[in-house]
Amino acid sequence: MSYTVLATQQNPALVVYLLDISRSMTLPMGKKRRIDVVTESLTAAVKQMVFRSTKGTRLLPRYRIAMYAYSDQVYDLLGGIRSVDEVARRGIPELIPQQHTSAALAFETAERLLEKELPELREGPAPLICHMTDGSPSGGAGDPEPVAKRLMQMAVPDGNVLIENILISDELIGAPLTDVKQWEGYHSHTSFAEEGAEKLKRMSSVIPETYRETMLDSGYRLAEGSLMLLPGSSPELVALGFQMSAATPVR
Repeated sequence: MSYTVLATQQNPALVVYLLDISRSMTLPMGKKRRIDVVTESLTAAVKQMVFRSTKGTRLLPRYRIAMYAYSDQVYDLLGGIRSVDEVARRGIPELIPQQHTSAALAFETAERLLEKELPELREGPAPLICHMTDGSPSGGAGDPEPVAKRLMQMAVPDGNVLIENILISDELIGAPLTDVKQWEGYHSHTSFAEEGAEKLKRMSSVIPETYRETMLDSGYRLAEGSLMLLPGSSPELVALGFQMSAATPVR
């Protein structure tokens, strides 16, 4: 499993976004709210997908996108899976913060989607789930980790389903990074003080080399074997996380 299958118009990459819209997403991040930083970063990621799908003057969509926001319910923001060009035309739907949150419901929604879609994806790149949250995933009956582990066992010939986590929190990850471009990423041996961060670490895939090479070409220094776990403690890091979600190799 090498994650080297290129996304094409005939076999586009599938990216599934799971977006936490709990009330704490209204807290500030710099001069903006967290929710606004996420919306801007998602918009930039979609533009990147459009750019990577454009050859000359022709747009040949190489990505399909599903987008779910979740609180104690899950909201399908796009009304199903949409081609990236359609998402770009429509724009990112408004993200409206809610009171509570249940990551388990969001991952269960992604699981049902992939159970249906996976047979049609066998000729294309492995799907990626990009999960953005600003809180600790809960345990017990509402624990998303078992669902994430099942998802990470799903596979196509290109490789297992990838899961990326962007954690918007100053407390769980620790001190903010001072130089995002020089950051080498988190690894399986990285230790976190909070169990919530440890849980997300266990729910994060190792970044494939093909994805990492794309990030290196963009000037980042993510080390070999680093995890698809991003500390969204600044707008730059949130943007990096969503940029990574668009890094599927393309033809």
